[in-house]
Amino acid sequence: MDNPLSTQTTDPQTMKQFIREMARKNRVAQKDKDAISRTICATFTALPAYAVAETVMWYVDAGSEVRTRHTLPDALTHGKRVVVPWCVVETNELELFHLEDMSELVEGAYKILEPKAELRLLPAKRVKPEELDLVMVPGTAFDLRGGRMGQGKGYYDRLLSNARADAPLVALAFECQIFASIPVAAHDVFMDAVITESRTIPGKGRK
Repeated sequence: MDNPLSTQTTDPQTMKQFIREMARKNRVAQKDKDAISRTICATFTALPAYAVAETVMWYVDAGSEVRTRHTLPDALTHGKRVVVPWCVVETNELELFHLEDMSELVEGAYKILEPKAELRLLPAKRVKPEELDLVMVPGTAFDLRGGRMGQGKGYYDRLLSNARADAPLVALAFECQIFASIPVAAHDVFMDAVITESRTIPGKGRK
C-alpha cells in the first residue's frame, strides 16, 4: 500500500500517527480474518527457519491482529519449544513463557490471552530472549524494508533488542498493513521478513 502522506508532509510524527491510524482501520476492516490468518500462519510454519528452530516465539493475537490462536494448538504438536510473551503491567515489559497446553492461558491485560498468574514465574516456564531461535512478531504497520510500527509503547522493540542476532524476526500482517515506507527511529528494529496472505517480504533485519 502506498503512503498517502508522502507528498503532503515530511514530519515523521505526523506521518507515523496517520499511518498507524490508517493501518488499524484497514486491519479492522479486513474480511475473512480467520481463513487468511490460517494461510499466513501456514506460510510461517513452512519456513526453513521454522523447520530447524528448536525454540519458537509465537505471539497470541489481540484485537484485529493476524490470528494465531487457531494455529497455536497445532504448533504445540510440532516438537518445538513454544514460547509466548506476556505483559508485566507494572513495568510495561514483556516476559516470555514456555507454553505446553492452551489451557495454561487466560484472558489478561488488554484482553490478551496470557499465562495463568500461578504459572508465570515458575522457573521451568520462564524463558530468556536469548534462547529464542525464531521470533514471530505482531505489528500495526510494516514497510517494504521490514520496518515495523507497533502500538507506540515500545514493548516489542525492547524485547527484540535482546534476541540473538541469528534468530530471524518474522512478522505476520495482512496485506492492508503494508506501506511503501514508514518513518522509523533509531530504536526501531527491522524485521528479517514480513509474511502476508499474498507474499513474503524480505526485510533488512538487524544489520
